[in-house]
Amino acid sequence: MLKSILLSAFGCIVLSYASAQTLTIPQGIAQAYSNGTRTLSGKPGKKYWENHARYTINMSIAPPNRMINGVEDITYFNNSPDKLDSLNIKLIENVHNAAGRRGAVADTAAGVKVDVIQINGAKVAWDNSTATTTNQMVGLAKPLMPHDSVKLHISWHYQLSLREGREGVLDSTSFYLAYFYPRVAVYDDYKGWDTQPHTGGLEFYNDFSDYKLSVTVPKNYIVWSTGILRNPNQVLQPVFAKKLQESMTSDSTIHIATPQDLAAKDITTQNETNTWIWTATNITDVAFAVSNRYDWDAASVVVDDQTHRRVSVQAAFDDKSNDFHHYVQFARNSLDWFSHNLPGVPYPFPKTTSVQGFADMEYPMMVNDSHETDLKFAQLVQDHEIAHTYFPFYMGTNESYYAFMDEGWATTFEILIGTAERGKAAADEFYKKFRVNRWTHGPHDKEMPIITPSPQTTFNAGDNFYGKPSLSYLALKDMLGDELFKKALHNYMNNWNGKHPIPWDYFYSMQEGSGKKLDWFFYNWFYTPYYIDLDLEKVEKASNGYDLSIKNIGGFAVPFDAILIYADGTTETIHQTPIVWEKNQKDIVVKIKTPKEVKSITIDGGIFVDADMKNNTWAAN
Repeated sequence: MLKSILLSAFGCIVLSYASAQTLTIPQGIAQAYSNGTRTLSGKPGKKYWENHARYTINMSIAPPNRMINGVEDITYFNNSPDKLDSLNIKLIENVHNAAGRRGAVADTAAGVKVDVIQINGAKVAWDNSTATTTNQMVGLAKPLMPHDSVKLHISWHYQLSLREGREGVLDSTSFYLAYFYPRVAVYDDYKGWDTQPHTGGLEFYNDFSDYKLSVTVPKNYIVWSTGILRNPNQVLQPVFAKKLQESMTSDSTIHIATPQDLAAKDITTQNETNTWIWTATNITDVAFAVSNRYDWDAASVVVDDQTHRRVSVQAAFDDKSNDFHHYVQFARNSLDWFSHNLPGVPYPFPKTTSVQGFADMEYPMMVNDSHETDLKFAQLVQDHEIAHTYFPFYMGTNESYYAFMDEGWATTFEILIGTAERGKAAADEFYKKFRVNRWTHGPHDKEMPIITPSPQTTFNAGDNFYGKPSLSYLALKDMLGDELFKKALHNYMNNWNGKHPIPWDYFYSMQEGSGKKLDWFFYNWFYTPYYIDLDLEKVEKASNGYDLSIKNIGGFAVPFDAILIYADGTTETIHQTPIVWEKNQKDIVVKIKTPKEVKSITIDGGIFVDADMKNNTWAAN
């Protein structure tokens, strides 16, 4: 058991709430509960708060020139009870000043160059030669008091990266821009300022804010972005503006811009430059793409049967990429399935756009996906990225500190929608091949608990972010059953959408929503260095069947099937949910009731792949 580091007063609450397997909470986070911003019911506390900002951003781009110029005005609202003497400004593009996640050599000319920064109208000193990291703390001449606001004006420029990654140059006249603007970091109730450096590996943590984004580009360039396009009739020729409008109510794909249209160079208004204007409210980030050579497809899909609300589905891509010609319909299927099945929450935004790039990366209302020759794999990748709509963009989780809270869910939704698209056997096989096998058959001597903060996860980090948490969510679904699991998940999502949940908010919300005692389960899956390895130690004949003695060598509370082959040649599969491990997670006896003589018994976890299958079968003498 992990040693508790709770505040003593809060520790008493937790110990009465949990049992021997306590869901210990780090001291700073425990303080949030004792301060009343979070509760043991899983709901935000009466004193919960989060800060907010309004961004008005103007970007100027003229490909093939890679120089990006921006000007923004930010109004930042301090909803916290704290006096703020400084603001932490995130400059994510400065990641290119250091070696990237693929081991690339640093680009010394890269990074954000701030031209002007003003706070409440007063110019602030800034030294670009020293402001080279992704966090820049800026002092305030006058403290920002609780429930007050501050205005920032920033102009900046940078060279768009040539590296194939989450953002940058796609080709000489096609650019993808993400993390392109200075923004105020999250200041929250459990850590204060988010000062986690961005090094290219871990992802992001942003406040819910409002955006007005204006992008000025030369004529014949199309812009796709997070948000709603507010001036289509001013930037598009009438025939193309009409196609875009028609797509908003069409189930079929409408080819707004084809190679022939692009060659004719008459899609956009023929001013020297056009300014495309987008707005998005209560969202965690914005991203956009520009191109004068990408096809543009669009359609829409109903995501809410009660209101009949439709969502625009768009794609921008190189005409030679066969997979992207299917992307609008792939995305329509994703949005329909996620909205009506799991998570079973209508897609919360007005649009999604898939852009052909290199990253296989998600952004609010945007996806940057690489070209794939295998259509099934292309659809799966898009499913995964669109699933991120819910985690972290609807649920504002901290990707940079608890990556499993979004990647684990996207991986879970990936197999569930994959089952609907390709059948259980194919979806299970892919999941085992890409999410489980390498981990489960690898070494486990340095295994780290899932709850370990992501920056501190030094062994099998990808497994801790993707496969292992996904298996925990699927194990819980197996144990609770589909209906109760969905009810509990909705309790969690209703509690925390538009806010900043942390792991304990998930634990407590699921427990409260299901009405079940789950601390033992969450401790088993999140607090231990366990893995999956069952041993069918012995089988004994009983008066009404057979007793199976099973040792849990790996430790995880996994579901499994007992596959019986009878002497008469027939077979029977008896399923066991993780509840069998509630009282004893190391050794159990499973009683199989049957009047028939058994020839052999195999325990099989399916996607919960066993590290050593050699000890999973018993055969009668």
